[in-house]
Amino acid sequence: MTTNESTSEPTLDELVGTATNTALLPEPDAHAYDAIATGEADPLILGGHKFTSRFILGSGRYDLNLIKATIENAGTQIVTMALRRCRTTENNLLDYIPKGITMLPNTSGARNAEEAVRIARLAREVCETDFVKVEIEHETKYLLPDNAETIRATEMLAKEGFVVMPYMFPDPIAARQLEDAGAACVMPLGSLIGSNKGLRMRDFIEVIIANAHVPVIIDAGIGRPSQAAEAMEMGADAVMAYTAIASAGNIPVMARAFKHAIEAGREAYLAGLGTVTEGHAVPSSPTNAADYLSPSK
Repeated sequence: MTTNESTSEPTLDELVGTATNTALLPEPDAHAYDAIATGEADPLILGGHKFTSRFILGSGRYDLNLIKATIENAGTQIVTMALRRCRTTENNLLDYIPKGITMLPNTSGARNAEEAVRIARLAREVCETDFVKVEIEHETKYLLPDNAETIRATEMLAKEGFVVMPYMFPDPIAARQLEDAGAACVMPLGSLIGSNKGLRMRDFIEVIIANAHVPVIIDAGIGRPSQAAEAMEMGADAVMAYTAIASAGNIPVMARAFKHAIEAGREAYLAGLGTVTEGHAVPSSPTNAADYLSPSK
């Protein structure tokens, strides 16, 4: 009996996994994961509707002549807007939106649930959609959403058949209450709207993601493509961005950068991020069995 046979300690070859990694597994098809990369095998589902893009684009202050190019570069399938931008005369935003895009009117300006419901009903007629993003804020300095009124509005609108997507302050308890009220997703802010400060509320958002039974879409504060990728890597289902793109030097190119970042973050999440080690280094080219073993202390 050899030394290796007489002990339970694995050999270096077993730890390296040479046979498993090279001899037993067939060479992967270069296109085996294309369906995931394009979203076909990993769709975002909202209110029974499937979307292959996980990027929701705002449209607040773009030059109308840039809207089409920005949407196409973003690869988005959902565009949000305030009802007041949908005019019945000239310069109607809807005239500049490419066909096939799902419109997501919001209730910006509403101060309570009743006002939000009234705006949503008008938006349903003007935009011909059941989708609505509920936004209820009381003040104009911080534009923080009123979770209590948002929950009330969500319940009322869900009963009327709307696909309700509520913008919320990242409170895990309120997120669960929104689910119970019939929300199709929850949309916690990453940081103050328009601030471009990124995921300042990360700890609370992670709790929401860990316990949600509906998609979690990060809304507000995402200022860079890297921040969008970070949101997706932590398990968010989608990202909504506007100010970071509208304030960029080249709006369509920045929209494309966000598209790629969101796709990369989603793929990284699905792949499984590498293990983070604490208190010791791990050689990139192991030379002995101990390099593969977790430290005992």
